[in-house]
Amino acid sequence: MTDLQAEKKLVLNYFDEISSCNIESLSEVISKYVSEDFSMRCTHPFNELGSADLVANNLWKPIKDSFSPIQRRLDIFYAGINSLDNNGGRWISSMGHLMGVFNKSFLGLKPNYKSILLRFAEFYKVENSKITEGALFLDIMNFMQQLGLSIIPESTGLVCVTPGPMNHKGLKFNLSDKNEGEKTLKLIHRMRDRLVEGSKMKSFKDDLELDWKKDMIWWGPGGIGASYTIDGYMKGHSRPFEEGLEFVKFNGHILSSAEDDLGGWFGWPNLIMKPKDGYLSLTKATDIESEMRVVDLYRRDGDKIAENWIFIDHLHFLKKLGIDLLDQATKSNN
Repeated sequence: MTDLQAEKKLVLNYFDEISSCNIESLSEVISKYVSEDFSMRCTHPFNELGSADLVANNLWKPIKDSFSPIQRRLDIFYAGINSLDNNGGRWISSMGHLMGVFNKSFLGLKPNYKSILLRFAEFYKVENSKITEGALFLDIMNFMQQLGLSIIPESTGLVCVTPGPMNHKGLKFNLSDKNEGEKTLKLIHRMRDRLVEGSKMKSFKDDLELDWKKDMIWWGPGGIGASYTIDGYMKGHSRPFEEGLEFVKFNGHILSSAEDDLGGWFGWPNLIMKPKDGYLSLTKATDIESEMRVVDLYRRDGDKIAENWIFIDHLHFLKKLGIDLLDQATKSNN
């Protein structure tokens, strides 16, 4: 059994220091934990950051300055070997909310001086006791919805504060049974292959019932929302998704790993899609292709998937189509 407890402790300490340090110390704190060639992928408008200083100044400084005091509320935390890496890369995956009071402008959006829950998924690769690579997905559209911005269309699913796993066992701080993680990885890979390779991103109820519990919960991103049960998922997400987008290409993932009953992946980008008319009630039919950067995290219950948490970098996807949602939000908010 691969013991990743030291990697977990390192990342947890990193989280604690990022949250507790003052803004002036961010570069110093981050540099203490990361390698010299550290780089990070982030959702738009942060995108790719190639050094500790850039991560400190372009990412965490605006977050901590706008939402002080910041509180990291973890719902999912697990470690795993990257199944896509022949060298056995060690990764920590996490999900939750950054909570704070929105006191200063963020991404050009004016503060409402109320509590905010900034939904996130975060991933770190650890080598030789240093973080060498990372990714942070922020659900900016969900943040816009919390501000009540009218440019965000009505969601096909439920808009809510996304909870962690139903069994309240999302924080894998202790060592887990390797066999359970292997079961989870095998299941989610089987489901992925059936969806992407078998049906080209088309969801059929008979296929879904092979891999998903009938009372599954799909915790979708801002702009789409959550859906409950297979029938609810097809109505609230898969049908609107498939009707609004044409599948072009599956690029694969950067990371795919699991621990115990949790597993998942992220890509950069995972998918190339071409909009038909009306995706998110924002797009028009076009021949322009765009990139989807996606996170999927899963909870297995027995031999089927019970829950799925999703992040989609919609701001990046839409901007490549000529729709600058952040610019529109800034203008409508000021």
